[in-house]
Amino acid sequence: MAGGATALVASHEHERSQQLATREVQLVGGMVTWSRPALGPWRDQAARRPPARARPSTRSWPPATREPAVFRDAWLVAGKDLRIEARSKVVLNQIGPFSLVVLLLFAFALDPDRGFLQEATPGLFWIAVLLSTLVVIQRSYALEAVDAGRDALRLSGLDPAGVFLGKAGAAFVVLVVLEVGLVVGVRLMYGAPLRGWLLLLVAGTTATVGLVAAGTIYGALAAGLRVRETLLPLLFLPVVAPVMIGGTRAFGAALDGSSAEGWRWCGLLGTFAVAYLALGMLLFESLLEDS
Repeated sequence: MAGGATALVASHEHERSQQLATREVQLVGGMVTWSRPALGPWRDQAARRPPARARPSTRSWPPATREPAVFRDAWLVAGKDLRIEARSKVVLNQIGPFSLVVLLLFAFALDPDRGFLQEATPGLFWIAVLLSTLVVIQRSYALEAVDAGRDALRLSGLDPAGVFLGKAGAAFVVLVVLEVGLVVGVRLMYGAPLRGWLLLLVAGTTATVGLVAAGTIYGALAAGLRVRETLLPLLFLPVVAPVMIGGTRAFGAALDGSSAEGWRWCGLLGTFAVAYLALGMLLFESLLEDS
C-alpha cells in the first residue's frame, strides 16, 4: 500500500483473498516460518507449496521436550499466587501467628494435664493445620475477586486443569511452611517426642495434598457466592474428616514408634489425595465457569 502501510486481510474466501494479496507468510506458534511473494490465484498447486527446507515443523511450540501445557499453566498460576504471598507477607504476619495461637490456646486449656497434652498432640496439630487451610484457601480466592481477576483467569486461555493444579500447588507450599512452624511449636509447647521422621514426612505430605485439593475444589464452588466465607467451612470440613482421622492416626503412630500401623493410614491419605486431584482436574473447568 502507499506510504509503506500494510493491510492484513482475513477471509474464508481463500481464492478471492489470494487475488488481493501481494505477499504470503506462514506463522507457526507466532513465528514466521517462511515468506514469499504471492502467486495469485491457485493455478499451480505445486508451485505454492513451501520449500522442503522451510516446511513448517510438526512439533508444537514451545518444543515438545518441555512440560505439557497443563503443567506449564500450573507453574504459571502457582508462581503468580506465591509471588503475591511473598510480597504481601500475609502468611508470615497473619496466618503463621494465627496457627501458633491455636496451639497456644490448647496448651493453656490442657496444661494442668501434661500427659494428656502430649497424647493429644497429633489431633491438636491437625486441627491447627485444618484451620490454617481454610484461611489459605479463602485468601487464594479472595485475591481473584479483586479487579475482576476471576474473569481474567477464565479468559486467559489457560488449561482449567492447570489452573486447579497451580492454585492447589501454591496452597500446598504455603501449608508446608506453616506445618514446619507447627511441628516446632508442638515440640516446644507440648514437649512431644518427635520420632519416625519418614512416616511423619509421608503422612504430612499426602494429608496436605488431600486438604489443598479438596479445599481448591470447594473454594471454587463457593467463590462466586456472597456467603462464601461461611459456606466454604460447611462444605469443606465434613469432606476432609478422613484426612483428619488418617493424619492424626499416622502422626500418633510415628510419635509412638509403631510405624506399621501408621503406614496403613498413609494408604488412606494417598487414596483421598489422588481421588480429589483427579476430581479437580476433571471438574474445575465447569466450576471456574460457574463461579
